[in-house]
Amino acid sequence: MAPFLLLLFLCFVPWISSSSPLEHSHLARVLEIQERERVSPSVQIATVRGLLGRLLPSHQASFEFEIIPKAECGGKACFIINNHPSSGIKGSPEILIHGVSGVELSAGLHWYLKYWCLAHISWEKAGGVQLSSVPKPGALPHVSSTGVLVQRPIPWSYYQNAVSSSYSFAWWDWERWEKEIDWMALQGINLPLAFNGQEAIWQKVFQRFNISGSELDDFFGGPAFLAWSRMGNLHGWGGPLPQSWIDDQLVLQKKILARMYDLGMSPVLPAFSGNVPLALRSKFPSAKITRLANWFSIDSDPRWCCTFLLDATDNLFIEIGKAFIEQQFKEYGRTSHIYNCDTFDENTPPVDDPKYISALGAAVYRGMQSGDDSAIWLMQGWLFSYDPFWEPPQMKALLHSVPIGRMVVLDLYAEVKPIWITSDQFYGVPYIWCMLHNFAGNIEMYGILDTIASGPIEARKTENSTMVGTGMCMEGIEQNPIVYDLMSEMAFHHEPIDVEMWIDLYPTRRYGRPISALQVAWKILYSTIYNCTDGVSNKNRDVIVAFPDVDPSIIMIPEVSAKHQYINRRLSERGHLKEISKSYDQPHLWYSTTDVIYALKLFLDNGDEVSDSQTFRYDLVDLTRQALVKYANQVFLEVIEGYQHNDIKQVTFYSQHFLDLVKDLDILLSSDDGFLLGSWLESAKRLAKDSEQEKQFEWNARTQITMWFDNTETEASLLRDYGNKYWSGLLQDYYGPRAAIYFKYLLASMVKGETFPLEDWRREWISLTNKWQSSRKVFTVKASGDALNISRWLYDKYLQNANSQLVYRLLDYHAVKSASM
Repeated sequence: MAPFLLLLFLCFVPWISSSSPLEHSHLARVLEIQERERVSPSVQIATVRGLLGRLLPSHQASFEFEIIPKAECGGKACFIINNHPSSGIKGSPEILIHGVSGVELSAGLHWYLKYWCLAHISWEKAGGVQLSSVPKPGALPHVSSTGVLVQRPIPWSYYQNAVSSSYSFAWWDWERWEKEIDWMALQGINLPLAFNGQEAIWQKVFQRFNISGSELDDFFGGPAFLAWSRMGNLHGWGGPLPQSWIDDQLVLQKKILARMYDLGMSPVLPAFSGNVPLALRSKFPSAKITRLANWFSIDSDPRWCCTFLLDATDNLFIEIGKAFIEQQFKEYGRTSHIYNCDTFDENTPPVDDPKYISALGAAVYRGMQSGDDSAIWLMQGWLFSYDPFWEPPQMKALLHSVPIGRMVVLDLYAEVKPIWITSDQFYGVPYIWCMLHNFAGNIEMYGILDTIASGPIEARKTENSTMVGTGMCMEGIEQNPIVYDLMSEMAFHHEPIDVEMWIDLYPTRRYGRPISALQVAWKILYSTIYNCTDGVSNKNRDVIVAFPDVDPSIIMIPEVSAKHQYINRRLSERGHLKEISKSYDQPHLWYSTTDVIYALKLFLDNGDEVSDSQTFRYDLVDLTRQALVKYANQVFLEVIEGYQHNDIKQVTFYSQHFLDLVKDLDILLSSDDGFLLGSWLESAKRLAKDSEQEKQFEWNARTQITMWFDNTETEASLLRDYGNKYWSGLLQDYYGPRAAIYFKYLLASMVKGETFPLEDWRREWISLTNKWQSSRKVFTVKASGDALNISRWLYDKYLQNANSQLVYRLLDYHAVKSASM
């Protein structure tokens, strides 16, 4: 490693251990149990060697791994990187990595590759790995003679959101899961959620309570909507769930758990939350079963709306809770003693009396504890930021309903809305500082790197801190690899990271060679796109993927005297895109588009030097897409302004310009494997056993990314476009045609001198959507075209001289208009 890189590295790698901020007896006891119940060191080492073989088969003989006791790490989890004693002998191992578990060994391997070999590891669809910078066997760089000790300041690194299982993992087979578990281990994740296969467990549990498989048909959701049926938000939507799916997912879960255990991870299993099938009410008429309120459905249709909740204070609750824990243990043969349960996630309790809430919480935990006396309840803290019901008395009642140390809360959205600050460290209850970051798997370049680099440290160092881990709780993965590269490191850092120094090394690792112009570009992206501090939830509502379902006359356009000043200001100003009617979600803009377009120019001007890099190609396509979709938001506003000024030619011109842009964006996205609709659809169909399942699974996959939930002929789903995606095929086949329908009615209403026919537009758009969801059209799964050339073409066409681009078009348009007059 070059001396200046080593100096940079030393600035942010933790070397000094610190004491854990919290030592609750029950947590400590469970950690001891987990260590005692781990598979043998030989199995863990063999599993890590398997990971190395998949990641870097050419270097299988270059590394040696050894498991060591915590005592050799100062009583904490750690890894130690040393030069191997026989490293000077040809063909011998060069690097020796010690660690307290397979996860620590894997994290140590990643740390070495990252900071001594300048490699980069991200999800395959987000660019994949960059290992070209790793020297050949026999030439690996040495670490210092004293070795490198990296110790966790607190025990846990958590991963996943309860809905990731549907937004990202819905169609995964073992091959994809194996890659993900490898990625988890390399990032040091030791506390992953493990939600697959639970429907098979539920079938067996409910059989004990005389409920047949057919009576569960409308209880489970379809494959793409299982997360929300598990949480009691809906039932039956996208179903019924085929028995073959249920059986296959149980087999898959057993493979997932086996690999996690073999790496020394502590997978988090589900627990009973009170969500029950309708049939239970008839079997147990005296049970306290309540029908919940409507959750985002249009007409409260009982086929999928308003689920049933068994009151936790009912004795039957504890019986079912116990049966569920026991059945999982019977099926899987072991447990990590940590269980996720979110009884009140977007489901408000019927009574706000703290005593009642405390009784509910205590009963929920008894359901777990009765099946596993060592149980720890892991609860998502989303309810505390989502639902105003949870005032301090109610929140404290729930958190203190179980003994301290037997519940751990995920501060799910800590990078934007940290609850640990406003709740006095969750009133003494242990918690994990989490980054939510992404909603619904939307594709948007976005992040808050400074907060990620300092927030967990600040929380842990606060007086009387109850923090016991860091976590990544995105709703969807395979996006913004820089954010997860940094956040995963925070499990090992004892002091805040200097992000400016960290970012200086990032493009070198990401692309495999240092290019100064790309370092400048990434510093611009760090200060713009990855510096969102406005506190706005980043659910992507760009016009292309979340087309406004409103009368165009109510969209407010600011009046300014000079049109070119107005456009120039709108393109470059910080903050919100503009003040638009609150009848729909505004597109989010928190940075200078001019600066980002300049960063894109640096990518394009220097792209030839790294054009062979898959990681560069992904970043280039994503950045070009980001710049163009913000530009498209402005083009849409020109259409609306033309409508409000009754200027048919302006509306015609900019409507076509918008539709052309959508088509061109589809071409851009088709040039990289990470942006293909076909991959999502084909992965769904591959899991089907017959043609009927294939049709059902594809409908699930298509529906989740478009209408999402139910609709009528003229009322769109309240969750429409929530799972929107910038995927090639989706723009050309759905988003473009939808926008064309809106513009068609817009122009027709102007020609006729009538108001905009909102109901007619909705009827045709919803019909388009429902037909598209049921379509069987096949889309490619292989990228085509040269991403660099396509990006350059689009930059020249739309973004060159970006501040005045719309001005020129307007001048051209007005010149043509004047000549015609």
